[in-house]
Amino acid sequence: MLSFLKNHPFAVEATFESSLVLTFAFSKEHLQELIPPCLSLDTFNDKWAFCAVAMVQTKNLRPKGFPLFLGNDFFLIGYRIFVRYQNKKGKNLRGLYILKSETDKKKMEWLGNLFTHYKYTTTDICLATTGTNMEISSLLSDFHLIANLNQDNISLPEHSPFKDWKEARHFAGPLPFTFSVNKDSNDVLIIEGVRTNWIPTPLNVIEQHFSFFKSFQLENPVLANAFIIKNIPYYWKKGYIEKWEK
Repeated sequence: MLSFLKNHPFAVEATFESSLVLTFAFSKEHLQELIPPCLSLDTFNDKWAFCAVAMVQTKNLRPKGFPLFLGNDFFLIGYRIFVRYQNKKGKNLRGLYILKSETDKKKMEWLGNLFTHYKYTTTDICLATTGTNMEISSLLSDFHLIANLNQDNISLPEHSPFKDWKEARHFAGPLPFTFSVNKDSNDVLIIEGVRTNWIPTPLNVIEQHFSFFKSFQLENPVLANAFIIKNIPYYWKKGYIEKWEK
């Protein structure tokens, strides 16, 4: 019963008050060993693979169709690898593979781990805005981000593998699908996200540090891009499972 519940058994909706996503580039060899065989890395120039850090302020998160007063507001952080999966119909699905998730409330950790495989833990999250600068940090998770919200004349990060923002936007999360894989049963759980008016705006990152990468022995992450969107309705469809044949 509990195993069934974890497979995203109903649709969920929320408003993304803010979704800030930083995409980090690694040589594809560094990320290959972190994904199961049924998935392939979504690469750029057959050299770079990517891991996203998504920092999302959600409002009125609830089962789809439920009234607003039953919703909850959470801060969610997701660490995801850009991947592709070829489904049973031969369609190439582009999405994200879950490494870890964090939240600011125990309630979300409990519910998230009851109904998903997103691997939630609760952490301290401090959010502050001073002038045009936004700062997000955590002592427990050891991350620190300072970004400037001024949208004029933003350059790509210094060592980004992309030549311009148009190219970089192709690797801006979230992507249409999210995957988790049961390595014992070879079940692939597929969750589709649905969004409207999704126009990510480039973000100027002044300073960033995420010790998360060290826990996976990922050294020297290269910031490839950063985007932000605000006040977007979003919902996740009920998950569905495919059996992967080796």
